Amino acid sequence: MGYTVAIVGATGAVGVEFMRVLERRNFPVDKLVLLASKRSAGTKLAFKGKDITVTELNHDSFAGCHLALFSAGAKISREYRASCVKAGCLMVDNSSAFRMEDGVPLVVPEINPDAARAHKGVIANPNCTTIIALMALAPLHRVVPIRRLVAATYQAASGAGHAAMEELKDGTKAYLEGKEFTPKVLPHPYAFNLFPHNSPMTDNGYCEEEIKLLKESRKILADDTIRITGTCVRVPVLRTHAEALNVEFTKPMSVERAYEILRSAPGVTVLEDRAKNRWPMPTDVAGKDDVYVGRIRKDLSQDNTLDIWVVGDQLLKGAALNAVQCAEVAMLGKLAAAG
Repeated sequence: MGYTVAIVGATGAVGVEFMRVLERRNFPVDKLVLLASKRSAGTKLAFKGKDITVTELNHDSFAGCHLALFSAGAKISREYRASCVKAGCLMVDNSSAFRMEDGVPLVVPEINPDAARAHKGVIANPNCTTIIALMALAPLHRVVPIRRLVAATYQAASGAGHAAMEELKDGTKAYLEGKEFTPKVLPHPYAFNLFPHNSPMTDNGYCEEEIKLLKESRKILADDTIRITGTCVRVPVLRTHAEALNVEFTKPMSVERAYEILRSAPGVTVLEDRAKNRWPMPTDVAGKDDVYVGRIRKDLSQDNTLDIWVVGDQLLKGAALNAVQCAEVAMLGKLAAAG
């Protein structure tokens, strides 16, 4: 059976990746409907060797559709949710709109696939930082429960969309040429610089990105007892986020056991060469489906604690790939291997 699939936000960075992932994974698409704002309507994008014209999103856009992959921001997701669900179309949403809503499953298919199967019309895709961290942490948590997580993230321009990626390129070129450059997408100069994550700050001094890591991780793991704190930072990398995770377990977890667990975990690749001081880097992982881990070591300052380095492509496992996998589980009844 083939499906009619809609992509909302088709011309954005994640929207383009949706198309690539659907094609690469041979998702049974009979018809692809590309939707975006009036400004982007008329744009042609290639899918399976054919050009498809982007049309303007409206409340009738989901008639006859079986699946809609949303990546156009929380406001659009909230506005069009009812129209999508009423049309009998499964909504897999990449925004923050419904992640913490009771009754809406928040899914990483390698971790909680049953939640996707129990959807009531909407599946929420977690924040990219959360997905990348939990791909490494969930397999360990199943063996020895995690008590506390301290995370420092190094997040690429891709997390802020295609325009931020282009701004990093333009700003870097201007910097190297000694020219003035005023950023418009991100709040600070990005080239050869880094700054705390540009998501809004909350009253307690944490930015929304850091709060998402806390709340979403607890929901996905179904464990409200885990203590989590994080510092999220934008770094001048085009795509692929990196995270330094300090993980305290409820009882000892050896470095050797952690490696053994992660080498057999689905969607995870261990990459390292200690003799050459070689660990996963964004340049290794950009365009790759798996989340890469390495540099696992014992925290010398605290018992039952490991430090872990994790790198994942924000546009793929952090966004488009995870969403398509959610649809595979919910609609096809299986989690296909990444590839």
